[in-house]
Amino acid sequence: MNTKAQGTLRQIPSGVWMLGLVSMFMDISSEMIHSLLPLFMVTSLGASAFSVGLIEGLAESTALVSKVFSGVLSDYFGKRKALTLFGYSLGACSKPLFGLASSTGLVMMARFIDRLGKGIRGAPRDAIVSEITPPHLRGAAFGLRQGLDTVGAFIGPLLGVSFMLLWRNNFRAIFWLAAIPGFAAVLLLFFGVQEPETLKQTKSTNPLRRENLVSLSRDYWWVVVIGAFFSLARFSEAFLVLRAQQVGVPMALVPLVMVLMNLVYAVGAYPFGKLADQVNPTKLLVFGICILVAADLFLAASRTGHSWESHFTLGGTSFLLGIVLWGLHMAVTQGLLAKMVADTSPTDLRGTAYGFFNLVSGLALLLASLVAGLLWDQLGSGFTFYAGAAFSLLTLFILMGHDRRSKLDSFH
Repeated sequence: MNTKAQGTLRQIPSGVWMLGLVSMFMDISSEMIHSLLPLFMVTSLGASAFSVGLIEGLAESTALVSKVFSGVLSDYFGKRKALTLFGYSLGACSKPLFGLASSTGLVMMARFIDRLGKGIRGAPRDAIVSEITPPHLRGAAFGLRQGLDTVGAFIGPLLGVSFMLLWRNNFRAIFWLAAIPGFAAVLLLFFGVQEPETLKQTKSTNPLRRENLVSLSRDYWWVVVIGAFFSLARFSEAFLVLRAQQVGVPMALVPLVMVLMNLVYAVGAYPFGKLADQVNPTKLLVFGICILVAADLFLAASRTGHSWESHFTLGGTSFLLGIVLWGLHMAVTQGLLAKMVADTSPTDLRGTAYGFFNLVSGLALLLASLVAGLLWDQLGSGFTFYAGAAFSLLTLFILMGHDRRSKLDSFH
């Protein structure tokens, strides 16, 4: 890492580092479960691909939809840390339920509680990052937090693989073990993060009053629209896990797919976040969409197999390239979109701004996951990824057709 990059890292507030570590521990906990959950539902509980899509879509959209309420409440009461802590606590408490699940109904309830916690903590946590970080470092700060979060997202599946091999595919034992890093994240947040000073000095107002919502700029709503189209183009990552099983990856090693994807995501999140502070955001978004199109095409073209040796064929290489590109597109776009929300919203409505952004994205993600599940069951897995590529291209045309003289192109 060069001296300039090290200097930027040193300038990022300690609270951002701490929130990144909190996210890392919670993601270790979550991904130990989520990297195995689709297989657990299909092989142990007899669920269909549509059921997986429904549960994953409802769970993830619950997380995103609930962010609007926590964002509004954090603006009104000025208590961002308290809501963040409550959200992480819900996530930690949901983990033991997966070990108890004997039906898809209980899995759905556990996923609902887990993702509700994620939704409650998301908007106030992102608002804390934006408020304790100088504007010229926001892209780097969001990239750093997302990078640490994603470190957890590949450590979790790696631990899942290790314990699947050690405990001979004992899903439930791994689900119970996953609760430990979840509760560690709650303790780290409680003792290590302070409430932003800016909120303590702000008078409480109702964020949903008409004059407050009107103050959210046209550029902000454009970011909301783009975020929704991204969610429509990118369905649940559970389908990456199911695709891995189709192309011949042994069950115990399937979580390595998420390890690879999240490793690429983690490595790229901070550099691309830092780049977002320096270049035109539209160009980065276009680049990210092009990568997603390529990822979908490679995943669609990968061939089904029945042995590990199949991964050394052209079809297996196509699958691995698709996973790498999926992680790369996440690294390019996720921190960038978070920064764009902060740059287009006022401080006293930032929680609300993140909430509405994620509400719209959540509804889009639910639709995308349901459609992906239906296409998978009715037309085959390859068609699901081809459809994702087609919708990504539609998003690209909409983005490129936007007025280049818009203020969106002048964030910097």
